[in-house]
Amino acid sequence: MKGLFAWVGFRTTQIEYVRLSRAAGKTKFSAWKLWNFALEGLTSFGTLPLRVWTYIGGATASFAILYALYLTLRTLLRGVDVPGYASIITAVLFLGGAQLVGIGVIGEYVGRIYMEAKRRPVYIVRKVYGSDGA
Repeated sequence: MKGLFAWVGFRTTQIEYVRLSRAAGKTKFSAWKLWNFALEGLTSFGTLPLRVWTYIGGATASFAILYALYLTLRTLLRGVDVPGYASIITAVLFLGGAQLVGIGVIGEYVGRIYMEAKRRPVYIVRKVYGSDGA
């Protein structure tokens, strides 16, 4: 709800108060439900969590390329320590990074579809000024 108020642009302020103990009964919110509620708030107003996987994948793929160069230079200078290690670890790292980039790109598209499916307006008019003096 707070995210929706901020998105619409309502003016907000803080009111401090002392919360009294619950008069009767127990809360129906478990820790798991609160966690899911928090995730809903983080993911409902943007695609940043989806975009993060693109960045992590790009960083992993870049690291794999740098690591491959390092392993190539080390092999040329010192010889082969463990046969097959360099090619397997480099391939696994690079392909894992490429898959994360792919997941991030697909996530971006899904996120944009989700935002469009909510059918929220592009803008909201706070006050209308007209010729009637209003």
